[in-house]
Amino acid sequence: MKTDAYPLDTLIAGVSVLSHRGDANPRIIGFTADSRRVQPGWLFVAYAGVAVDGHRFIADALARGAAAIIAEKDPPAPVPSAIPLIRVPDGRAALAHISAAWYRHPSKKMTVIGVTGTDGKTSTSNLIFHLLRRCGKRVGMISTVNAVIGDTVLETGLHTTTPDAPDIQRYLAEMARAGTEICVLETTSHGLAQHRVTAVDFDWAVVTNITHEHLDLHGSLDAYRRAKAKLFGMARVGAVLNADDDSFNYLPDAVSAGAKILSYGQSSGAAVRATDISLRPDATVFDIHMPGGRTMTVKTPLVGAFNVSNVLAAWAVTVVGIGCEAWGAADALRTFGGVPGRMERIDAGQPFTAIVDFAHTPNALRRALETARALTDGRVIAVFGSAGLRDVEKRRLMGEVAAELADITVITAEDPRTEDVSEIIAATARAMEARGAVDGTGTGTLPSPPPPVFYRVPDRGRAIYAATQFARPGDIVLALGKGHEQSMCFGETEYPWDDRAAMRAALAGSPLQTLPTAKT
Repeated sequence: MKTDAYPLDTLIAGVSVLSHRGDANPRIIGFTADSRRVQPGWLFVAYAGVAVDGHRFIADALARGAAAIIAEKDPPAPVPSAIPLIRVPDGRAALAHISAAWYRHPSKKMTVIGVTGTDGKTSTSNLIFHLLRRCGKRVGMISTVNAVIGDTVLETGLHTTTPDAPDIQRYLAEMARAGTEICVLETTSHGLAQHRVTAVDFDWAVVTNITHEHLDLHGSLDAYRRAKAKLFGMARVGAVLNADDDSFNYLPDAVSAGAKILSYGQSSGAAVRATDISLRPDATVFDIHMPGGRTMTVKTPLVGAFNVSNVLAAWAVTVVGIGCEAWGAADALRTFGGVPGRMERIDAGQPFTAIVDFAHTPNALRRALETARALTDGRVIAVFGSAGLRDVEKRRLMGEVAAELADITVITAEDPRTEDVSEIIAATARAMEARGAVDGTGTGTLPSPPPPVFYRVPDRGRAIYAATQFARPGDIVLALGKGHEQSMCFGETEYPWDDRAAMRAALAGSPLQTLPTAKT
């Protein structure tokens, strides 16, 4: 936290206030929602979190020298009358506005492109960033993987979600000081629902797709859709919508008044449209049709039909929306090397293809397996799991997709948290059996001739190793669900984990053993 000081009234100018007790207007030298970080002269923001109610820690914040308190409800213990107590309807929203004010509203000093969707957000954000940079723009990026500010790359976390509001505004402020013209901000449904991007001035909003995901947080698909739709009411200049996705039926109504809509897809009515698509094992080639009748053939090393959609979204906002030169964008596509953990090939000289991908939703799993099918005449071998304390319906849906599209599936752990790994695996196994797949667990062999078969291997290192042992020349092995992530959660502990390292270890002849399941 920087050492500037602001009058309290200045910091809360954008906050919706229900009541404000006390006339004091102290100079605030820091702010936080974590009472352990409070120092004398700081503002403490309390809100009811997902697992912990911050109001419980108001007394601790006061003991540490808090100069003012923001709360959603009456504190459990009295607050001295000399300390301003401000009641707000939503503490997270208040924290977002305070963060923006603290850093002098940096998003107003640049163009901000928000990218949301169930699948493809990170890839599309990186594509937009790459095209803008190659077109000569001073561009920064905040993604679930990292933040790029000038020539500096900062890690943003172990698991994927939009950073908290104070971090978002700090990154934006650093970008403003570095002379950034355009920021690409990957925007998750968590980030929208929990006000992490509230008070960001968005110019453009881009959607990849909206499918089944995060119902544990949002409660229903409709609520999840509403969370995503918030971004399109925040963008002042334009919205880039997927004409091939079901979201195109309702997102246009969410676009803010005065903002233009750019559609993309393979649908005949899309403003930015792809035709003559050639899906190759090493590249994708297709024609892009733009408003005004202009057409350009583009080539990208990205593979899979879903990457056609990602490219179209990036092209729509950069070339058609912002005005980058089309030839420069086409040249940039040819040099885009992809995103870590997104259909990333691991090559150790093996006679089959090994891929690590982040696919962790039913739709993403389907797209990854369909892509694998298009890339080989051999067998498709998939390794994946489902996260604990998350949407349980997804476990069944993932199993149904695997039974349909994979020849061999190894069901394993994926951040089980405090749930039993075997029970999570069992839910997916039941769905696969219901679709005709055979449980080969304990046999170590494949039925002949093989129907779709699955194995239950709780330790992810052994699971990936088993998949490589099943593989024959010409097959494709996919480790799915973790991608770039660098840890896995068992209980409440994050253990070091990297699917790419696990795949390399397996190809070298042994399983990676960094998880507690490796000891059982």
